[in-house]
Amino acid sequence: MKKVTLPSPSTLLRQWNKRFSAPALLKRIRADFGKVTDPRSGRQEFSLPDVLMSGLAVFGLKYPSLLKFDEQRHEARIRANLRSLYGVVQAPCDTQMRTVLDQVAPEELRAPFITIHNRLQSPGVLEEYRYLGGFLVNVDGTGQFSSSRVSCQECCEKHHRNGEVEYYHQLLGAVIVHPDRKEVLPLFPEAITKQDGETKNDCETNASKRLLRAVREAFPKLPMIAVEDSLFADGPHIKLLNELDYRYIIVAKSSDLPALFEDVFRRFHRGDYEEYEELGEDGILRGYRWMTKLPLNKSHPDILVNFLD
Repeated sequence: MKKVTLPSPSTLLRQWNKRFSAPALLKRIRADFGKVTDPRSGRQEFSLPDVLMSGLAVFGLKYPSLLKFDEQRHEARIRANLRSLYGVVQAPCDTQMRTVLDQVAPEELRAPFITIHNRLQSPGVLEEYRYLGGFLVNVDGTGQFSSSRVSCQECCEKHHRNGEVEYYHQLLGAVIVHPDRKEVLPLFPEAITKQDGETKNDCETNASKRLLRAVREAFPKLPMIAVEDSLFADGPHIKLLNELDYRYIIVAKSSDLPALFEDVFRRFHRGDYEEYEELGEDGILRGYRWMTKLPLNKSHPDILVNFLD
């Protein structure tokens, strides 16, 4: 029998710090940013990795705005942090940062997310987030920008009754979550653009097609459970989830799926369901009903879903 020698706790801690300390992760992110296509031509005053890392530093150093970052970027302490942590030789001003970053294709910024998640998988850190036999991937839209005066060709538009046009940017985010952990693990987001549709529903639905495919392509073997709101409770979307090998937990509303709820009520009156109660630590008694193999709706009777009430 071979003798297996496990690393000492101090050795494991050194290995952890080497791979997951802030300097180590930022160094890896900068390496990935070095592979991003520079949309500019000719010799430039600021390298693209410096601009991208400066943008990341705005969030990492918790600046309230680009303008505040611009005001302090020449201070000795800030310059030292930018150089030592982010590898930034020369930080651009806020206007230069916007001008350059606006030209970078969002999908080219996925690499650091993928790299970090692959690192989390290798030592088994991600296993702490396993739940229900997989990993819960919460998908939802979030607002990023809104203005009635400033816009670009990618802006979505909202037309108000008073004639005013509101221009806005949104992202569709995906994060790995666990009900017992406060920390979430962000996967890369997908930009929602004007071309995605005229309504919020169209925009998020179309962006989700790109996001779910991209996430599955990036993590082909990861067992994922998509957690989504009622906007995604429709046949085409569920077929896409099945095609991409996602399990799913989706909120259902009676106003969106009347046929499904009619079947639920029929089964309830027949007693064709499972039920149990649980007294929580907060003293509240909660009841649950569970039904299986219900047709989603009349348009997609072939899609059979389970229903938790």
